[in-house]
Amino acid sequence: MPDRFILKAQQESDTTPSEGELRISVISDVGMIPIENATVTISYTGDPQQPLMTLTTNENGQTPPVKLPAPDLEYSLEPEQLVQPYSEYNIEVTAPGYESVLVSGTEVLPDVTAIQPIRMTPLEENAAEEDIFIPVHTLFGEYPPKIPEEEIKPMDESGEIVLSRVVIPEYVIVHDGVPSDPTAQDYYVRYRDYIKNVASCEIYATWPESAIYANILVIMSFTLNRVYTEWYRNQGYDFTITSSTAYDQKWIHGRNIFQNIDVLVDNIFANYLSRPGVRQPIFTSYCDGKRVTCTGLSQWGSKYLADEGYTPIEIIRYYYGNDMYINTASAISGVPSSWPGYNLTIGSSGQKVQQMQEQLNRIARNYPALPTLSADGIYGQQTANAVRIFQSIFDLPQTGVVDYATWYEISEIYVGVSQISEPN
Repeated sequence: MPDRFILKAQQESDTTPSEGELRISVISDVGMIPIENATVTISYTGDPQQPLMTLTTNENGQTPPVKLPAPDLEYSLEPEQLVQPYSEYNIEVTAPGYESVLVSGTEVLPDVTAIQPIRMTPLEENAAEEDIFIPVHTLFGEYPPKIPEEEIKPMDESGEIVLSRVVIPEYVIVHDGVPSDPTAQDYYVRYRDYIKNVASCEIYATWPESAIYANILVIMSFTLNRVYTEWYRNQGYDFTITSSTAYDQKWIHGRNIFQNIDVLVDNIFANYLSRPGVRQPIFTSYCDGKRVTCTGLSQWGSKYLADEGYTPIEIIRYYYGNDMYINTASAISGVPSSWPGYNLTIGSSGQKVQQMQEQLNRIARNYPALPTLSADGIYGQQTANAVRIFQSIFDLPQTGVVDYATWYEISEIYVGVSQISEPN
């Protein structure tokens, strides 16, 4: 394995180094309250004693985006490179009244925006700094290959299938190790956050959108099969899925995600893959396709197909057959009300508009950049402006229109700040 710190060699080259963008978002573990005036120090992971810059979070708990050196784009577009295709940074965050946090190994790829979420715990006596270590990316490091499984779980076994329909869960419980390790920690993770984390662990955000889309579909279907079949609970475990690549897919506590993956997941998070006559989401095995081969999707192969113009469903069918199709779950847990089925925009009115306005007003108590609205059920310019500000805070396209992704983001943040729903 080559030295993971390759930035110095790149800086010494004759060409101008590529750049990626990084933004840090800091919230409290309690109530999802954004932490203003937190001090954020960024340094190279390979040289942590020499800070590159110090930033301060705004009223939304966010730093301004900063440009940082990253390896050339070509390194993340071809396998078997000797040069690590991303640069790594340490992020140290301090704030009065909170335990400090250090993240080591935040990944910055060229030409895309990395988002590093930081959750801070209110200070307690004798509290220690939380250290989060992001290991090497699965496409660059060595990880155990997936143990083969059947893509459709038997349905005639008593207790195997416990759900009558596919439901998008509010949370999944991630066991951070192999299933049999009782010392591994379990984490409650919001479903969308889990998918974004896994996608950022498993593929490069610099790939064509069709490849990223196809891989996210595979990751979601894999996950929902575990949820639907209660796979681990039927084996006596109290978790949904593991972080082991031998059993499931890679997930890393506290790692950064990428903005394009973030936006795409928000738009398709209720989707999964189906076959005719099969009720359960298909268990879609996948592998990198270079060091490890499998009967499912090849990650590098999906990238090459996208380069050739294949659409996401064409990539899926190339690996899984022409009878595979994209399905959508009708039930989404943990939201006060489902999307109305059409965009809310200037001129819209009614109960759905009023509900959305009331939710934004509750969120504004935690995020003061949001204006307080008159919850009259009429979508005017003031509401559009508030929606646009909300979208800017939570990394959505700033359209001022409540589309599918914005509706569910408002719902999720509303539930988080009002603590309506707690994991069981």
